[in-house]
Amino acid sequence: MPQHTIGFAAKAAGVGIDTVRYYEREGLLSRAQRTASGYRLYAASDVERLRFIRQAKALGFTLEDIAELLRLQDGGGRRDQVRARARARIDDLDRKLRELSAIRDALVALEKQCCGNGPLAGCPIIEGVQAISLKTLLEK
Repeated sequence: MPQHTIGFAAKAAGVGIDTVRYYEREGLLSRAQRTASGYRLYAASDVERLRFIRQAKALGFTLEDIAELLRLQDGGGRRDQVRARARARIDDLDRKLRELSAIRDALVALEKQCCGNGPLAGCPIIEGVQAISLKTLLEK
C-alpha cells in the first residue's frame, strides 16, 4: 500500500496541512502511521476520506454532521440515516435562504428610500438601520 506524506495527502485532497492535523486530532481521520523519523504517512484511503470531508464541508455540512456521515459509512449505516442528515442540511439551508431574502428585501426597501444626494443627516438608510429589528425582520 503506497504511503504519502502529509504534504502530498493535503495537496491531493485540496486541504491545508494544518487541516489534516486538525481532522486527525478531531477523530475524523485515523492517526497516521509514522516513519522512524516521525513523519506522518497516509494511505490513498486517507486521501479519499480527506476529499470526502472537504466536499461535505463545501455542501455546508458541519464537522459534527461529517463525523456522523463518516461513522455511518464506516459502520455500515443505512441510506435513510444519510438521507435524514441531508434533509436536515436542506432544511437549514432553506431557513438561511429565507433569512437572507428577508434581509435583502429590507435593505432594498431602505435603498429605495434614499435619493443618494445631500448631507448624511436624515439619511433614510442610516436611520432605517438604526431602527430596524433583525429579530422582527426574520420572524416575518
